Amino acid sequence: MVTVADTGDGVVPRDIDRIFSPSDQHFVLSSLPPSTAQKRLALGLVCALIGIYLLITFGPFAGVVLRRVDAFIPIYTTAVLVNDSMTAILLYAQFSILRLRSTLVLASGYVFAGLFMILYALTFPGVFAPAGLIGGTQSAAWLYVVWKIGFPLFVLGYALSKDAEPGKALWRGSPRAGIALSVGAAALLIVAGAFVCIVGEPWLPRLMLDSRVLGPNWTYVGIPIAVASVAALATLLIRRRSMLDLWLVVVMFLYVIEVPLVYYPTPGRFSVSFYTVRILGILASGIVLIVMVHEITTLYVRLLQALRDQRREREARLFTGDAVAASIAHEVKQPLTAIITTADAGSFFLDRDVPDLDRVKEALARIAADGHRAGAVIENIRETFRNEVRNRTLLDINQLIRDALLLEQDELRKHRILVHVEPHQHLPQVRADRIQLQQVLLNLIANAIAAMAAREEPRILHLQSTVHADDCVLVSVADTGPGVDAHDSERIFNAHFTTKPDGMGMGLSICRSIVEAHQGRLWFAPNTPRGAVFRFTLGAESGGRPRPGLHEPSRSMS
Repeated sequence: MVTVADTGDGVVPRDIDRIFSPSDQHFVLSSLPPSTAQKRLALGLVCALIGIYLLITFGPFAGVVLRRVDAFIPIYTTAVLVNDSMTAILLYAQFSILRLRSTLVLASGYVFAGLFMILYALTFPGVFAPAGLIGGTQSAAWLYVVWKIGFPLFVLGYALSKDAEPGKALWRGSPRAGIALSVGAAALLIVAGAFVCIVGEPWLPRLMLDSRVLGPNWTYVGIPIAVASVAALATLLIRRRSMLDLWLVVVMFLYVIEVPLVYYPTPGRFSVSFYTVRILGILASGIVLIVMVHEITTLYVRLLQALRDQRREREARLFTGDAVAASIAHEVKQPLTAIITTADAGSFFLDRDVPDLDRVKEALARIAADGHRAGAVIENIRETFRNEVRNRTLLDINQLIRDALLLEQDELRKHRILVHVEPHQHLPQVRADRIQLQQVLLNLIANAIAAMAAREEPRILHLQSTVHADDCVLVSVADTGPGVDAHDSERIFNAHFTTKPDGMGMGLSICRSIVEAHQGRLWFAPNTPRGAVFRFTLGAESGGRPRPGLHEPSRSMS
């Protein structure tokens, strides 16, 4: 693990908004705008809730009291506690990044709602004790009321504070201090609510006639719950901006739906509406959690894809740099070798008893020409990797073949290679870059020489030019070397692939790139009876775009 630290002043709270700009906030859940699919899903869920309300209120299940299930309340309180706690943790994680006060307020609400479930389970009759582990008959009912009033108020506070001015929207202290203050405030409110509902139970109006039947005062406590829930819902609808706001609207709609189901009419505990409301409560506590986990996963996938794209881009840049270096080394090697060979010949002519000055002048002229060719090759490679269109001129391919053979004449003599040239007498001109096409021919000829150098005779280099498909010029370079293995025939044009011990694997790759940049094709075929043939086509000046040849193998360009 590598840690980078400093001993400076750290991040000043007032600089947080500089670190996370408004454009960055669009990548966090509290600021992400809802998608069309999310809006449709939320609308469908609201419609389903309305249908459930109508079914429970006016359907055959209205007022039906079911059998008491002792395990239901522990399951319900545990589910709500877990959902709200996890939601609060995710909200605190967002707060630690953006330092938004509104996020801190909402997280406090979820802490308040989650921890209140512990008190509710401890006081509910039949969960830990027949009359409740703490408190009396009325404690669980009053804690339920405080919970249902408290959470909407936190949501209302979130909705009112989330659009505050930038100077007031951010928490200026440390994240740990903000989270500690939030949890402490929620815990303090829970203690206060527990004190009022448990210790002050004798002085509170009676909401329960017994552990199962609700009293007449139960109807009145629905009013403050309805007011708080409707206020939070209306404020969210007016100030709805983000995905989080959208799903909080659904949560608060659930709270509003609960009011007529729980308080009007009042059939008592363990009725159909009692079970339905608590099942909806589990849904309400889990909606934001589910959406946040889904969006976090989605953002994680996008981040992973972005990292992969960045890695591929970096690898492509490194590969391009390697390719440029290998191309320069590969292409410049030919003129440098020619310069060395010619310089040695010039020294030989000077070392004679009677120096042959004419041959020395000729050698110097060839050295200068090869030096200029090396410079042209470097410039050509630079332009090739910049993907720029160079100035192209009309060229005679037959003359270009003769020039390439002249440049390679020393190597051809050295290895005793017989050259056969079959030029087409009425070959049309092509518009191309002379240096680039010359490099293609030199590479193909050099490869043929290298292939035949270690072979027994006959060593025959056969070059041919002809008209192909009426609008193309076809050039063939054939040798009598060992040929190319069948399993390598598809890889010989790949960069960095080579069959030569000292090869760099860039020559054929560059040749194909140059030919394809001239809207041509370069391919390989076995020679008869042995060796290899490399053919390429170029569009003739009088014709159009080149077409694949009649004898060209059917393959895709790489």
